[in-house]
Amino acid sequence: MTPLRRRMAIAVVGLAGFFISAYLLLYSLGYYGVLACAPGGGCDVVQASRYARFLGIPVAGWGTAWYVTIFAVALVGVQPRFARARWLGRGLLLLAGLGLAFTGYLTYLELFVIHAICRWCVGSAVLTASIFLLALPWGAGSPGLAGVDSGGGPPEPLQRAPVS
Repeated sequence: MTPLRRRMAIAVVGLAGFFISAYLLLYSLGYYGVLACAPGGGCDVVQASRYARFLGIPVAGWGTAWYVTIFAVALVGVQPRFARARWLGRGLLLLAGLGLAFTGYLTYLELFVIHAICRWCVGSAVLTASIFLLALPWGAGSPGLAGVDSGGGPPEPLQRAPVS
């Protein structure tokens, strides 16, 4: 997969994650009375736990901000001006790694502390892991940087096909 397609895929997955986290955020702020979750799913238990807030902000709010950031950075990365920017790919990898680490912590809390699983949270965790896997080839020293150079200069002009 080319770096451009990876960035496009990250943007799409980030947008999907935004919708999940925004839904959970609206629930935590009281705009939804009941979460759409399977019976016995544990969504309400997880959302009502003391771990549903981090630094005084709903965890879903952190997720919403993270997904918006991922989406925005990935969209910047598909612009011709930044198509060859190595720093942008590494930035996506750093953001994805931070998101995956936080998701791992939250999943640990669900499994071993709260003893309940929120299916929306699992969906978000899968999307976060997908973003990380899509960004992984941009790691330092990775051979997956094919087609991406240092980004020092402007991109080469596009060649247009002659019109017949």
